[in-house]
Amino acid sequence: MSGGLLVAGTTSDAGKSVVTAGICRWLVRQGVKVAPFKAQNMSLNSFVTRDGAEIGRAQAMQAQACRVEPTALMNPVLLKPGGERSSQVVLLGRPVGEMSARGYHGGRQERLLGTVLDSLAELRATHDAVICEGAGSPAEINLRRTDIVNMGIARGAGLPVLVVGDIDRGGVFASFFGTVALLAPADQALIAGYLVNKFRGDVSLLEPGLDMLHGLTGRRTYGVLPFRHGLGIDEEDGLRVSLRGTVRESAVAPPVGEDVLRVAVCAVPLMSNFTDVDALAAEPGVVVRFVDRPEELADADLVIVPGTRGTVRALQWLRERGLADAIARRAAERRPVLGICGGFQLLGEHIEDEVESRAGHVDGLGLLPVRVRFAREKTLTRPVGTALGERVEGYEIHHGVARVAGGDPFLDGCRVGQTWGTHWHGSLESDGFRRAFLREVAAAAGRRFVPARDTSFAALREEQLDRLGDLIEHHADTDALWRLIESGAPRGLPFIPPGAPA
Repeated sequence: MSGGLLVAGTTSDAGKSVVTAGICRWLVRQGVKVAPFKAQNMSLNSFVTRDGAEIGRAQAMQAQACRVEPTALMNPVLLKPGGERSSQVVLLGRPVGEMSARGYHGGRQERLLGTVLDSLAELRATHDAVICEGAGSPAEINLRRTDIVNMGIARGAGLPVLVVGDIDRGGVFASFFGTVALLAPADQALIAGYLVNKFRGDVSLLEPGLDMLHGLTGRRTYGVLPFRHGLGIDEEDGLRVSLRGTVRESAVAPPVGEDVLRVAVCAVPLMSNFTDVDALAAEPGVVVRFVDRPEELADADLVIVPGTRGTVRALQWLRERGLADAIARRAAERRPVLGICGGFQLLGEHIEDEVESRAGHVDGLGLLPVRVRFAREKTLTRPVGTALGERVEGYEIHHGVARVAGGDPFLDGCRVGQTWGTHWHGSLESDGFRRAFLREVAAAAGRRFVPARDTSFAALREEQLDRLGDLIEHHADTDALWRLIESGAPRGLPFIPPGAPA
């Protein structure tokens, strides 16, 4: 078998990442050597491969679904937003500069098609199958000319396309039909069919609509996936202004001790790698919420200032909202505060930034004896160390270089009282260290909280990926899906007018 598939969507957040991961896990359980691929990803949630390349976290998780090491080939182009109109362009794992959206779509993106096709070809040469993920919708007709992630890559590599639609949002039949009808004939020839995601209820009530959709478009539905809670993989969306209301909490589980532990995460602008707190939310009795008001810190046992693509902007935001003063009061009262990456930097004494914000000298919150200077070269590493007597693994993604001039050592940063700071993302995924850290937090907060002895974050990740594989195995037509991956789109698929505008 040597095949491939592009998983596209009627909209952003239709479930492309989850479906791709599920197909990957289903295939690898069949003994297929499979790899994920996303030509271009826009995300502030990124990861560092073992050879020091930066890729989207969703592709790293999909690689885990495939049981292979993630590489830069799996996400050759990563865009890291620095605002509404510009992004840092990361090419094959290395930053190559900042670019406006107009400049990127005005020519740069189209020139990268050869690079992404070469990356895909290299993966296909070493794997039985490559499952590709699109971005947004393939029917974004304003961007089709320069597209390298949806129909551009499908046409260039001859990939069949499966279109995923989120029925929970409503309008899925119109979305399926409209997606096909807005594509050029050569693009339509690759749209093999549909996959319904997040269905609630009796599938038999949906079947007449699926039959009519087949009659209208000549394309079949490859499965109806039921709605399941808690099946998302690491999210890509890095442009949400605030995550209030979208609380990432663990499933309701009784605490091991007598108390719960409350964690408040400051929803700073351009927040990056907010998945760092997922390991905390996986602990029974730990409640994680995102906040953007100072009064929401009052009952928190731990406040986390997360990573951000805009350290100086986040610092200003904290001050404008009164959160900076609230955090400073907590530090003075020896109540736990943890800064991660950009959050660590702004807890320091001052920042020299001629790279990210170009703001020059900016005073930090002064809670840690740290001075930060932004370098043009980005630090991309996978460090291993010890803290609180436990082994810790993490990864670093930052331009800021911290000079620590005091406090107690803590990973690559420092600790003063109950204020902690480190550049290490992912450290809380190390089970022993996470438990030791939570015991320190509970003691400082006066909570009778006890970490569970048997929570394995890696095992929970594997369990989640297996559940995604189960969704595909039990609710998709896997025989038809196999034929699609192996043989490509069916021949003779009808053209649906009007097609793409000239």
